[in-house]
Amino acid sequence: MPALVSSRLLFLVSESVSFGSLSHVCRSACFRSDVRFLSRFRPHNGPLTLASLGFRSELESVKENQVTRDNPRDSPADIALQQLNPPVQNGLQQFSTPLEDEHDHSVSLPKDAKIKPKIVRGKEVGKRKPLEIEAAPFAAESFSELGLPPFLLQRLEQEGFTKPTDVQSSAVPTILKGHDAVIQSYTGSGKTLAYLLPILSEVGPLKKSQSSAPRREVEAVIVAPSRELGMQIVREVEKLLGPDDKRMVQQLVGGANKTRQEEALKKNKPAIVVGTPGRIAEISASGKLHTHGCQFLVLDEVDELLAFNFREDMHRILEHVGRKSGAGPASGRRTIMVSATVPFSVMRAAQSWCRDPVLVRAKSVGPLESISVPAPSRVNLPGSNEIEAPSQAAASESMPPLLKHYYCITNLQHKVDTLRRCVHALDAKSVIAFMNQNKQLKDTVFKLEARGMKAAELHGDLNKLARSSVLKKFRSGEIRVLVTNELAARGLDVTECDLVVNLGLPTDSIHYAHRAGRTGRLGRKGVVVTVCEEREVFVVRKLQKQLGIAIQPCDFLEGRLVKKEEQD
Repeated sequence: MPALVSSRLLFLVSESVSFGSLSHVCRSACFRSDVRFLSRFRPHNGPLTLASLGFRSELESVKENQVTRDNPRDSPADIALQQLNPPVQNGLQQFSTPLEDEHDHSVSLPKDAKIKPKIVRGKEVGKRKPLEIEAAPFAAESFSELGLPPFLLQRLEQEGFTKPTDVQSSAVPTILKGHDAVIQSYTGSGKTLAYLLPILSEVGPLKKSQSSAPRREVEAVIVAPSRELGMQIVREVEKLLGPDDKRMVQQLVGGANKTRQEEALKKNKPAIVVGTPGRIAEISASGKLHTHGCQFLVLDEVDELLAFNFREDMHRILEHVGRKSGAGPASGRRTIMVSATVPFSVMRAAQSWCRDPVLVRAKSVGPLESISVPAPSRVNLPGSNEIEAPSQAAASESMPPLLKHYYCITNLQHKVDTLRRCVHALDAKSVIAFMNQNKQLKDTVFKLEARGMKAAELHGDLNKLARSSVLKKFRSGEIRVLVTNELAARGLDVTECDLVVNLGLPTDSIHYAHRAGRTGRLGRKGVVVTVCEEREVFVVRKLQKQLGIAIQPCDFLEGRLVKKEEQD
């Protein structure tokens, strides 16, 4: 066996690398078990060829593309997608290591072009799973057009879901075709159902084919950056499964009793697990959560999951979910990433963690490389390492389209009273007010309730039971104003929320966009009002410029909103 490996390495070197790098390749073969081309070796008695080593030439790929373009049976959408040649990633690609910042813009080749075959190590050049999204129903009128099983269609009808949103019409058939996907759409557009429906079509009691074989392991893992978002996803799954089958989903979120969660895993044997990175990684490390046979891995709000504090937990999840012993990266699983925006960091993660991912947007599906994302700027903070600055330009994409934006100037001590007058002037029934300091929340709630307005606070220091109780009362209408911090800026889904008020200024355009996304969800109208002091107006104008939206000055007089002229 060592002789065979040595002869293959020598053959590889003669074709694609110089003898100067032979020692490096040998060291990699000896000390790194995850080098991709070594994992392709299979004992055989036939001649040693490039195909047996798992390599492809660019000429071969071009010929295949030309045949595809000449095939009259392909739809125009297929031909357009197949003509987008993916950029070639050279060199050995190690799992979970971000790609280098390289921009390779491919060029269409003439039919009679002569190309010298080029062998690339570690990745098969030009070999991509074809985008088989034939006549995708980008504007479906009903869920039955998306290829969902009858049991799931019945549950959707019983829960009042009649027509899919645009992003659901694009995402569901794409994932059902077997593609890894990056789903991008504005906040409140229905992204959660966009990935839950295809998962429930193949996992759990509502799936297409009912198998009598006993299920031993978890089949889908959904990771969320916060407890609130995780519990919200669990509620959506339980709603679709129905009361008889809701034990098929299990939440593993921080702040809850870990022992009880482990006991529920053993007793219920759920098909779907939803949780936060820390708790999922913790129970996985203890041996109580088996995910090697998983079919789906969903990373919701993936841009948040890329934060430094989640790094170790995410590394364990990506190494264990859907990866059987000896299998390569992402082998055997479909990876779905969900985000309101696709910054450079998400692009790198998708290329590293997924297999040929496609970008899914409302009314469009295409290769991830079809969008141009500029390299991020780097900033150095005192006493810290170099970090990636947030992508301000893409923030506006995450906001619902039917929002109106205003700002009102007042003194600091009058901000709470301005909030009260704003709620009355707009006759808002469900309001979320954002502040930056936890210690200010309780005082604000006290002042609102002293004036007869039902309010409650929501922040990270509350225990799980208290937070669940507050959210339940807010959704039912018992609480009119929910005063919170950045905790609720992501993932909190209260469809009836019609007003967002910034009592504390957001730190950047990204935070403004996610706060604003709590209203105007699922095609509804919404209003965002920023209450600021005179000295803070320049911040509002900066946000307006970065987001490319109009934030109009206003005041609240005699119980109504009065627009004002912008002053220099």
